[in-house]
Amino acid sequence: MTWTKHDYEDIPGTYVFDGKQAHGAYALNKLLFSLNSAENRRDFERNPAAYCDQHGVTGKHKELILTKNFLGMLRAGANIYYLAKMAIPRGTSVQDAGAAFQGISTQEFQARLLAKGAGLPERLAKRGGYWNG
Repeated sequence: MTWTKHDYEDIPGTYVFDGKQAHGAYALNKLLFSLNSAENRRDFERNPAAYCDQHGVTGKHKELILTKNFLGMLRAGANIYYLAKMAIPRGTSVQDAGAAFQGISTQEFQARLLAKGAGLPERLAKRGGYWNG
């Protein structure tokens, strides 16, 4: 399959979930989405390797799941929302994942969040009291 190159592909540290990313990671995302079900999460916990096999997840994708390499999964085409279905029930918070994505500690990540939030009410007031990203 031929994919069109996009400008966003050259933004360092950015992993855009698009058709190109999704195409090669279909089995990975199907497995992650299956974790919406409590029964499936229990099956996964009992034997992660067998669960990967059952969902057709092999090779590098299987290794990423078994080692809980969340950044690797994201880079390999995992949908961030599906990835949360694996991370959060296993004790990895969104802040833990954000820190791992940036290669810093959770404490450093939290400090950066707090620093970015400093003066937020004043910045919002300058914009008319609303946030537009």
